[in-house]
Amino acid sequence: MAVAVRAANLLSTAPSLLSCLSQEPVYSCENTTAIANTCCSPTPGGLVLQTQFWSTYTGLEEEGQLLPEQSWTIHGLWPDNCDGSYESYCDLTRQYDPIPSPANLSDGTVVPAYDGPGVDTFIAEFGRFDQLEFMNKYWINQKFPNVDLWAHEFSKHATCTSTFDVACYGENYTEHADVVNFFDATIRAFVQYPTYDMLAAFGIVPSNTTTYSLDQITSALKSQTGAVPFLGCQNKTALTEVWYFSHVYGTEQYGTYKTLDSTTNTTCSHTEGIWYYERSTGSEHEVRSL
Repeated sequence: MAVAVRAANLLSTAPSLLSCLSQEPVYSCENTTAIANTCCSPTPGGLVLQTQFWSTYTGLEEEGQLLPEQSWTIHGLWPDNCDGSYESYCDLTRQYDPIPSPANLSDGTVVPAYDGPGVDTFIAEFGRFDQLEFMNKYWINQKFPNVDLWAHEFSKHATCTSTFDVACYGENYTEHADVVNFFDATIRAFVQYPTYDMLAAFGIVPSNTTTYSLDQITSALKSQTGAVPFLGCQNKTALTEVWYFSHVYGTEQYGTYKTLDSTTNTTCSHTEGIWYYERSTGSEHEVRSL
């Protein structure tokens, strides 16, 4: 009985894609004509970025908010436009971010701060406690509760991805199914890029005594993904972020990702050693392998 209930909950978060059978699938940003059914392919945000953090602390260790041992953490899943530009907070009726950033859109529209129930309650409403557990292990915020980051990522980015539009969920749409569906898609994309393991396989591990060259890090990741990701560094020498760029064949939720070279220049030094710092004492905990 429990299995049947869980299966029903999983189905209730899926979009309705039957109409996509009549549309020839293409890689996003590679279509030669306009996408007729935007539920079938992400548009105009077809340059999809799976983004990750390397943080050394959370600032909320005393509350039990810790980082996963031997793993990077999720930042988000972003729908950049095909030319590398991007939009934010595209549907303010689905704005769940308590601290919007930016607070104003390019046309001056104010993004109202959300003060309702956290998006973690949306996940619980669908019985997706497995998802909630995973997110609290691998989707970690810094200085603020994890749930605030999750809300920010959905509100700022998912609302600008056509395959997560409410209309794509059909007549039987259940409120917040799109939110849960986006979180599942983000997790799925994150698991495709095990950054910690890819780097460790080339002897690149966190260290407070050894630096690595930008070329070493880039070459290791390219050898496993086929493309050069964006690498972000604080002060040009402290590694903090990686973004994997892709076009998607099918929907952002379930399609195949084709990794591409970054369209954004690295903020890491090409000449100085790059620090991939160890986590602060007491800031991480053991988790099971993905």
